[in-house]
Amino acid sequence: MDKFLTDDLTLFAVPVYLLALLLEMRLARQRGLRWFNRGDSLASLAMGGLAVVVELLPRIAFLYIMVGLHDVSPLRDVVQRQWWAWVLLFLCDDFSYYWFHRSNHEVRLLWAGHVNHHSSQHLNFATALRQGVGERLHKLLFWLWLPLLGFDPAMIITMISINLFYQFWIHTQAVDRLPGWYEFVFNTPSHHRVHHGSNVRYLDRNHGGVLIIWDRLFGTFSPELEAEPVIYGLTKNIETNNILTVLLHEYRAIWRDVRRADRWSDKLRYLCLAPGWSHDGLDKRANTLRRTGD
Repeated sequence: MDKFLTDDLTLFAVPVYLLALLLEMRLARQRGLRWFNRGDSLASLAMGGLAVVVELLPRIAFLYIMVGLHDVSPLRDVVQRQWWAWVLLFLCDDFSYYWFHRSNHEVRLLWAGHVNHHSSQHLNFATALRQGVGERLHKLLFWLWLPLLGFDPAMIITMISINLFYQFWIHTQAVDRLPGWYEFVFNTPSHHRVHHGSNVRYLDRNHGGVLIIWDRLFGTFSPELEAEPVIYGLTKNIETNNILTVLLHEYRAIWRDVRRADRWSDKLRYLCLAPGWSHDGLDKRANTLRRTGD
């Protein structure tokens, strides 16, 4: 089990993250660009630290489950650490990430654990570290099918870490568009700026990790348009850097909505439907807003 924990490469990437953050801050200062806000950046770093703490026990529990699933897999002696196994795992891992990430946007209870990553009105490398805290409790559920395919837990955690390492650099405004072939296949800063947008056109779009092909295949892709600059943040911003508010504001909002609903079916819908659904008001879910043109 200790080996499985040390296979997480994200811990070794922390110095790289911090160096990149300092360089981006310097670039913004030199160009006179308002990419950063001090309080916002400190809140982002605090969320990153909380995510690491909250994830520790769930990760250990899920790793034990992964070991058990791998032990009963009929493919455990077939899938070792061959080159083709790593390629296949890369695709499976990124596919898992897409559905994990998309679910966090389309199920409100899961959104409550992910929303703090989107609550910043800035996009920079500090925002990349503003990890969803509550989502740490359920995240690895989306990867439990992989040990049944014969991939050992150390491989899986390593690939998850590589995927997250890639995603760090796409949280920036310093990089414009990349060559067309790369933009078509891979997630890029341009694609991820869209993902952090509160514009109706951009809501709940571009959920991919390393690859953007899943969004193209499943209808959740949107390009970044010069005619519509991205507005970062939430459709209703929380306007504070208070750590408890950043962490808990959507859980509190869900609790208020559940309490005011009379029918149990509506209470359940507040938990399971996408953010924006209401039993007694306008439907402000992203897809509904796009259809109505609001």
